[in-house]
Amino acid sequence: MTNTATRVWTDVNLEKEGVQHGYLRVPHSTNDSGYGWIPVPISVVRNGDGPSVLLMAGNHGDEYEGQVLLMKFLRNAPIEKIRGRIIILPGVNAPAVAAGHRVSPIDGGNLNRLFPGDPNGTPTQMIAHFIDSILLPEVRYCFDFHSGGYSSEYIPAAHLVAPDEPALREEAIGFLKAFAMPNSILIEGLMGGDLRLLGSCRRLGVGHMSTELGGAGAFSVDAFRSAESGLPRLLRHVGVLAGDGHEDVPPVSQFYRRHPARDFVYALATGVFEPYVKLGQTVADGDVAGAIHFTETPWREPEIVRFKMGGTVLKRRAPARTKIGDCLFTTGTRLDN
Repeated sequence: MTNTATRVWTDVNLEKEGVQHGYLRVPHSTNDSGYGWIPVPISVVRNGDGPSVLLMAGNHGDEYEGQVLLMKFLRNAPIEKIRGRIIILPGVNAPAVAAGHRVSPIDGGNLNRLFPGDPNGTPTQMIAHFIDSILLPEVRYCFDFHSGGYSSEYIPAAHLVAPDEPALREEAIGFLKAFAMPNSILIEGLMGGDLRLLGSCRRLGVGHMSTELGGAGAFSVDAFRSAESGLPRLLRHVGVLAGDGHEDVPPVSQFYRRHPARDFVYALATGVFEPYVKLGQTVADGDVAGAIHFTETPWREPEIVRFKMGGTVLKRRAPARTKIGDCLFTTGTRLDN
């Protein structure tokens, strides 16, 4: 398929019945390959009429659980149970995925901060533009699977930026309840949302949900198992996957409202961070979060870091070495289900 608004092309036909595997081909001219392209794997499963869904992982290359989740799904996609179309991008920022980095080593592009993209921009901008201009207009739902990456670790959770419009909000919370991770995080009023995949989904009327499946540059078995059982429930919930009458009942997910970014815990010194609390722990306003120790002047008293707002610890910084401005903890308020 081709489109004059994008320089990215693919031999995969989004309208064709059955299962297809191939690549988005992102033009990239280098000293070693003057007329080359970057391969972004894509799979399409289509079986008759029904809704269209876009599944994505590898938006950040160092977030692994979602990548494995979608690779396993596309290899075992039950074509006879599909009712419509599922488009799968298991490693969408392919250069970042190959490097195991949050951002692309080719252009430094953070894909989830570059929407709606640029058809004549950097490779990462071209990928964002293709998703925005070609794929999202084709689908009704988009589910994007993230983890904390190298720098952060989350409690196993699905999350969404809660829409203001009541009907859309109810639909989005329905995604969380069907996917049923142990925890669900609601984010209100995300700054910079227009530059994320979320912004494109909102503008185009596409239902959106995301996740945080662990992190710390590792692979969370518990978070992955929850996501692996939740994905079929989510797809049945939106009508693209038929059931067989023996479906499990979704477990109850604990909901949280994430606190605003200004109330996160940030490092105000550079050194080695000693956390005093764990993920999932409850803290109060002003509680000590930890201490930053100074390896160059070990006789110096550490910098004590405190929680600005009490609640439940949803995310922690993974590397012990930290610098001024790094986010150390994210907190949220527990909600009644």
